[in-house]
Amino acid sequence: MNEIIFRSMEIPEIEQIRTIDRTETIYESYEYKEGTLQLFPDFFQVDGWDEEELDDLIRCQYKILEEGGKVIGAFDQEILTAAVSIERKKRGALAEYCKMDMLYVSAAYRGKQIGQQLIREAKTTGKAFGAKKLYISATPTKATVDFYRKTGAILCQEIDPELFELQPLDIHLEIEIQENPPSGF
Repeated sequence: MNEIIFRSMEIPEIEQIRTIDRTETIYESYEYKEGTLQLFPDFFQVDGWDEEELDDLIRCQYKILEEGGKVIGAFDQEILTAAVSIERKKRGALAEYCKMDMLYVSAAYRGKQIGQQLIREAKTTGKAFGAKKLYISATPTKATVDFYRKTGAILCQEIDPELFELQPLDIHLEIEIQENPPSGF
Protein backbone atom coordinates (compact mmCIF):
# COMPACT_ATOMS: atom_id res chain seq x y z
CA MET A 1 0.00 0.00 0.00
CA ASN A 2 1.31 3.44 -0.96
CA GLU A 3 0.69 6.65 0.94
CA ILE A 4 -3.03 7.42 0.99
CA ILE A 5 -3.92 10.88 -0.32
CA PHE A 6 -7.10 12.54 0.97
CA ARG A 7 -8.67 15.13 -1.33
CA SER A 8 -11.93 16.59 -2.53
CA MET A 9 -13.55 14.68 -5.35
CA GLU A 10 -14.88 16.45 -8.42
CA ILE A 11 -18.10 15.60 -10.27
CA PRO A 12 -16.36 13.48 -12.97
CA GLU A 13 -14.83 11.28 -10.21
CA ILE A 14 -18.06 10.43 -8.37
CA GLU A 15 -18.70 7.28 -10.44
CA GLN A 16 -15.49 5.82 -8.92
CA ILE A 17 -17.48 5.22 -5.71
CA ARG A 18 -18.81 2.15 -7.53
CA THR A 19 -15.33 0.58 -7.21
CA ILE A 20 -15.30 0.61 -3.38
CA ASP A 21 -15.39 -2.99 -2.15
CA ARG A 22 -18.22 -3.31 0.38
CA THR A 23 -17.57 -7.00 1.12
CA GLU A 24 -18.19 -7.72 4.79
CA THR A 25 -19.55 -10.43 7.09
CA ILE A 26 -22.04 -9.14 9.64
CA TYR A 27 -22.45 -11.01 12.91
CA GLU A 28 -24.42 -8.59 15.08
CA SER A 29 -26.52 -5.44 14.74
CA TYR A 30 -27.89 -2.81 17.07
CA GLU A 31 -31.45 -1.73 17.63
CA TYR A 32 -32.43 1.42 19.48
CA LYS A 33 -35.03 0.43 22.07
CA GLU A 34 -36.28 2.16 25.19
CA GLY A 35 -33.53 4.79 25.09
CA THR A 36 -30.60 2.38 24.72
CA LEU A 37 -28.71 0.45 22.07
CA GLN A 38 -29.43 -3.25 22.22
CA LEU A 39 -27.21 -5.77 20.42
CA PHE A 40 -28.68 -8.84 18.75
CA PRO A 41 -27.32 -11.66 16.53
CA ASP A 42 -27.74 -10.76 12.86
CA PHE A 43 -25.60 -12.96 10.63
CA PHE A 44 -25.37 -12.12 6.92
CA GLN A 45 -22.80 -11.62 4.19
CA VAL A 46 -22.49 -8.41 2.17
CA ASP A 47 -20.99 -9.46 -1.16
CA GLY A 48 -21.09 -6.06 -2.81
CA TRP A 49 -23.38 -3.21 -3.69
CA ASP A 50 -27.07 -3.54 -4.31
CA GLU A 51 -27.27 -1.85 -7.73
CA GLU A 52 -30.39 0.19 -6.97
CA GLU A 53 -28.95 1.34 -3.63
CA LEU A 54 -25.65 2.22 -5.33
CA ASP A 55 -27.39 4.22 -8.06
CA ASP A 56 -29.28 6.17 -5.37
CA LEU A 57 -26.04 6.77 -3.45
CA ILE A 58 -24.27 8.08 -6.58
CA ARG A 59 -27.20 10.39 -7.43
CA CYS A 60 -27.09 11.71 -3.87
CA GLN A 61 -23.36 12.49 -4.12
CA TYR A 62 -23.93 14.51 -7.30
CA LYS A 63 -26.67 16.43 -5.49
CA ILE A 64 -24.42 17.08 -2.48
CA LEU A 65 -21.77 18.58 -4.75
CA GLU A 66 -24.31 20.61 -6.72
CA GLU A 67 -25.65 22.07 -3.45
CA GLY A 68 -22.19 23.11 -2.24
CA GLY A 69 -21.37 20.08 -0.12
CA LYS A 70 -18.21 18.05 -0.31
CA VAL A 71 -17.16 14.50 -1.18
CA ILE A 72 -13.68 13.54 0.01
CA GLY A 73 -11.87 10.53 -1.37
CA ALA A 74 -8.94 8.53 -0.02
CA PHE A 75 -6.73 7.54 -2.93
CA ASP A 76 -3.97 4.93 -3.18
CA GLN A 77 -2.34 6.41 -6.27
CA GLU A 78 -5.32 6.52 -8.68
CA ILE A 79 -7.43 3.93 -6.83
CA LEU A 80 -10.31 5.25 -4.72
CA THR A 81 -10.07 3.28 -1.46
CA ALA A 82 -12.64 5.15 0.61
CA ALA A 83 -14.93 8.17 0.58
CA VAL A 84 -16.97 10.42 2.86
CA SER A 85 -19.47 13.13 2.00
CA ILE A 86 -20.87 16.07 3.93
CA GLU A 87 -23.95 18.12 3.10
CA ARG A 88 -23.63 21.90 3.34
CA LYS A 89 -27.28 22.19 4.48
CA LYS A 90 -27.68 22.84 8.21
CA ARG A 91 -30.11 20.75 10.21
CA GLY A 92 -31.64 20.90 13.66
CA ALA A 93 -33.55 23.51 15.65
CA LEU A 94 -30.38 25.59 16.07
CA ALA A 95 -29.02 24.74 12.59
CA GLU A 96 -25.88 23.27 14.16
CA TYR A 97 -25.73 19.91 12.34
CA CYS A 98 -24.35 19.04 8.91
CA LYS A 99 -25.22 15.55 7.73
CA MET A 100 -22.34 13.20 6.98
CA ASP A 101 -24.11 11.41 4.16
CA MET A 102 -21.83 8.41 3.66
CA LEU A 103 -18.54 6.88 4.67
CA TYR A 104 -17.24 3.72 3.00
CA VAL A 105 -13.82 2.06 3.13
CA SER A 106 -12.89 -0.76 0.73
CA ALA A 107 -12.44 -4.12 2.46
CA ALA A 108 -8.68 -4.37 1.74
CA TYR A 109 -8.09 -0.93 3.32
CA ARG A 110 -10.04 -1.34 6.57
CA GLY A 111 -8.09 -1.26 9.82
CA LYS A 112 -5.54 1.21 8.41
CA GLN A 113 -6.93 4.37 10.08
CA ILE A 114 -8.45 5.61 6.79
CA GLY A 115 -11.95 5.85 8.26
CA GLN A 116 -10.65 7.85 11.24
CA GLN A 117 -8.89 10.26 8.87
CA LEU A 118 -12.08 10.63 6.83
CA ILE A 119 -13.96 11.52 10.04
CA ARG A 120 -11.34 14.23 10.73
CA GLU A 121 -11.76 15.50 7.15
CA ALA A 122 -15.56 15.51 7.59
CA LYS A 123 -15.23 17.49 10.84
CA THR A 124 -12.99 20.06 9.15
CA THR A 125 -15.50 20.39 6.32
CA GLY A 126 -18.47 20.65 8.69
CA LYS A 127 -16.67 23.36 10.66
CA ALA A 128 -16.00 25.28 7.43
CA PHE A 129 -19.74 25.01 6.68
CA GLY A 130 -20.49 26.58 10.10
CA ALA A 131 -21.72 23.42 11.85
CA LYS A 132 -20.99 22.38 15.42
CA LYS A 133 -21.85 18.70 14.93
CA LEU A 134 -21.99 16.03 12.25
CA TYR A 135 -25.25 14.09 11.97
CA ILE A 136 -24.82 10.41 11.08
CA SER A 137 -27.61 8.03 10.15
CA ALA A 138 -25.57 4.84 10.60
CA THR A 139 -26.28 1.37 9.27
CA PRO A 140 -27.08 -0.52 12.50
CA THR A 141 -24.39 -3.20 12.12
CA LYS A 142 -22.14 -3.61 15.17
CA ALA A 143 -18.95 -2.88 13.24
CA THR A 144 -20.34 0.37 11.80
CA VAL A 145 -21.87 1.72 15.01
CA ASP A 146 -18.83 0.70 17.10
CA PHE A 147 -16.52 2.45 14.60
CA TYR A 148 -18.44 5.71 14.95
CA ARG A 149 -18.61 5.42 18.73
CA LYS A 150 -14.82 4.92 18.88
CA THR A 151 -14.42 8.16 16.93
CA GLY A 152 -16.48 10.06 19.52
CA ALA A 153 -20.05 9.67 18.23
CA ILE A 154 -22.91 9.53 20.69
CA LEU A 155 -26.62 8.89 20.25
CA CYS A 156 -28.14 11.92 18.58
CA GLN A 157 -29.52 14.48 21.01
CA GLU A 158 -31.87 15.86 18.35
CA ILE A 159 -33.26 13.31 15.89
CA ASP A 160 -33.84 14.81 12.44
CA PRO A 161 -37.42 13.82 11.51
CA GLU A 162 -36.71 13.77 7.76
CA LEU A 163 -33.66 11.52 8.16
CA PHE A 164 -35.42 9.30 10.69
CA GLU A 165 -38.34 8.80 8.30
CA LEU A 166 -35.90 7.81 5.53
CA GLN A 167 -33.95 5.37 7.75
CA PRO A 168 -35.94 4.47 10.90
CA LEU A 169 -33.81 1.38 11.61
CA ASP A 170 -30.51 3.27 11.39
CA ILE A 171 -28.75 4.37 14.54
CA HIS A 172 -28.83 8.17 14.56
CA LEU A 173 -25.58 9.55 15.94
CA GLU A 174 -23.77 12.85 16.25
CA ILE A 175 -20.13 13.84 16.58
CA GLU A 176 -18.98 17.14 18.04
CA ILE A 177 -16.86 18.95 15.49
CA GLN A 178 -14.76 20.85 17.98
CA GLU A 179 -13.56 19.01 21.03
CA ASN A 180 -14.55 20.57 24.33
CA PRO A 181 -11.67 22.49 25.92
CA PRO A 182 -10.25 21.08 29.17
CA SER A 183 -12.11 22.30 32.23
CA GLY A 184 -10.96 23.01 35.76
CA PHE A 185 -9.04 26.27 35.30
